Parts: sequence; structure tokens; C-alpha cells
Amino acid sequence: MALPLSNGCTRLTLSPPARFRHRSTIFATLSPSRPDTVNWVEATSSFFDQDTRPIMLFDGVCNLCNGGVRFVRNVDRNRRIRFEALQSESGKKLLRRSGRAPDDISSVVLVEKDRSYIKSEAVLKIMEYLELPFPQLAFFLQFVPLFVRDFMYDNVANNRYAIFGYSDSCEI
Repeated sequence: MALPLSNGCTRLTLSPPARFRHRSTIFATLSPSRPDTVNWVEATSSFFDQDTRPIMLFDGVCNLCNGGVRFVRNVDRNRRIRFEALQSESGKKLLRRSGRAPDDISSVVLVEKDRSYIKSEAVLKIMEYLELPFPQLAFFLQFVPLFVRDFMYDNVANNRYAIFGYSDSCEI
């Protein structure tokens, strides 16, 4: 049974089974839930004021991720995508805008002015911005169920340092 007390604590009384005679009392302080006081969409809107191109957030020390960024840069001849490391201050703000923790480097994130994409959805959306044949390939890959695509993505992402290694600093 929980009884609220006047000092902000809650008194929890646990009734023991019949064979025990003593009762246990536990005091716990309940913190009021604090909503995030910063509107991260408004706080990061300046990223899209002068330049409306989407921003690809990537793990700046991951060799696989850096290779992916180099690949996208080479294929994206029209420079339709911008890049930012997840570990940078701008990257952390954009992660918050996307509803993710600022220290979450588990996934590539594509941030557009009105929406963000993560994991396999981000990869497919990035492919849509590239030159032929990548938009067509993304079209066909979207028919693979999301849970299958994300399962495959997570397996690679969780082992990327072991397989591809990492560097001490961001190359890009």
C-alpha cells in the first residue's frame, strides 16, 4: 500500500505473508516528471534556415561510417546531403531534435527539416537522394519488412567496431 506523505515522500507498507509477524516499511522519494523544457525543433531550426538540404548524422570515429560518408559524397554529385558527426555539438542537438539521447551513437540518422529517419529507414532515405540506381534500389528494399531491415542493420551496427575498427578522431 502506498501512502503519500506531506514532505513529498511516499510510504510503502508491505504486508508480509501470514507466517511472518513483522511488517516492512520502505520510504521512497518520488521525483515529479520533468518534461524537456527545450523545444529542440525550434532550437535547431537555424540548421535549415539558409540550407534546406537534409543532414546525415554518423558516428565520426567508426571506420564503416566514415567509409559510408565517403561513398555518399562520391555518389552524390549534386551535393544534396550535408554531413555531421553524432559526437559534435551540432550532432547532439540534432539527435535531441530527432527524439534521441544526445549520446546515442547507435544509428545513422537523417534529419530533414520536418522529419528524422533512423537505422534502415535512414539508409533507404539517403539512397533516395543519390544518383541512379540507388533510388530504385531503395524502392525495392522498402518492401522488405522494417523489422527484418532493422534486425540486419542492428547486427552490423552492433559489431561495426569489431569488424571495421575505429579511429581516434573524426576524419570528416
